[in-house]
Amino acid sequence: MRRRAGPFDFVLFLAVMLLLGMGVIMVFSASALTSSYNYGDALYFLKRQLLWALLGLMGLFLVVQFDYSRLKKLAAPFLVLAILLLILVLVIGITSRGSSRWLGIGSLAFQPSETIKLAMVIFLAASLADNRQRLGNLPQGLGPYLALLAVVCLLILAQPDLGTAVAVAGTTFLMLAIAGADKRHLAFLAALGLGAVALAIIIAPYRMARFTAFIDPWADPRGNGYQTIQSLLAVGSGGLFGTGLGQGRQKLYYVPENHTDFIFAILSEELGFIGAALVIILFLILVWRGFQTAFKAPDTFGTLLAAGLTSMLALQAIINMGVVTGLLPVTGITLPLVSYGGSSLIFSLLGIGILLNISRYAGS
Repeated sequence: MRRRAGPFDFVLFLAVMLLLGMGVIMVFSASALTSSYNYGDALYFLKRQLLWALLGLMGLFLVVQFDYSRLKKLAAPFLVLAILLLILVLVIGITSRGSSRWLGIGSLAFQPSETIKLAMVIFLAASLADNRQRLGNLPQGLGPYLALLAVVCLLILAQPDLGTAVAVAGTTFLMLAIAGADKRHLAFLAALGLGAVALAIIIAPYRMARFTAFIDPWADPRGNGYQTIQSLLAVGSGGLFGTGLGQGRQKLYYVPENHTDFIFAILSEELGFIGAALVIILFLILVWRGFQTAFKAPDTFGTLLAAGLTSMLALQAIINMGVVTGLLPVTGITLPLVSYGGSSLIFSLLGIGILLNISRYAGS
């Protein structure tokens, strides 16, 4: 039977638009002076962020229009394509600051790791919806998903990109839990995952240095602890109401990656506790409405898909803000909808478009 679609979740959409608007404003505020000096154009990053936001919103509204259940047939091909892109980026990817994370030419580049986030959620939702009864068996039920996760995470770590690998692994774990995997098996998976993260830190000297700096950033204030210290200075100097939009000082070559991974630090400095709290509240609304959509979805595929998309966005936000506030070791991951970056913004909006699409059928 053809399902009847209703209006999408306006509260979720409003929270997304407010986060997107704050992101565009903060990208301009954080980058204007440095982009004017480096590129001769204070609007250099703003214009690109606006273009990507427009493309992402066009994709969002297109995705909202068709029944999400059609994605089930595309899940496997999309995953294969995403994995091939991860392999390709290691061969011919653009290398910057020791990482090979981009495919393309010059500024026309995208990150395959953003593609794999969406592809993994769609594939897991489709596969788990059809194989929930097998999840009680560790080797035959969970084994294939563990093997897939291991391949994907190893390819992401090879770039290297620990933050994205953790987000993908965490989302997979949550989707398995929601699908009904055995709690003992999940505990084993959690221990295995923590061990894998610890191993990834130990075998990479730069990650070990970052972890040591996380424990005591003041032990190396001009080296590995510099980024954390400058970020904390930005967050702490904001006070209750902030220094004022555009008036922050830490963006002036003190906080590295101030318009990308550490934009929350600049936001906290300029908009203060009130502005930072508003961003957190908007993400909480996004998560609340996302999981509400999952609980009300008309089928298992919709439930798992909505839960997976919401979990991925939530985990990225938690990791990013945890790093900025010194609660987690430094790792490169953007704040969804807020940080500068075309790939992250476009795929985040596509994922939200799917979530809004599911909300149209919730309760039907």
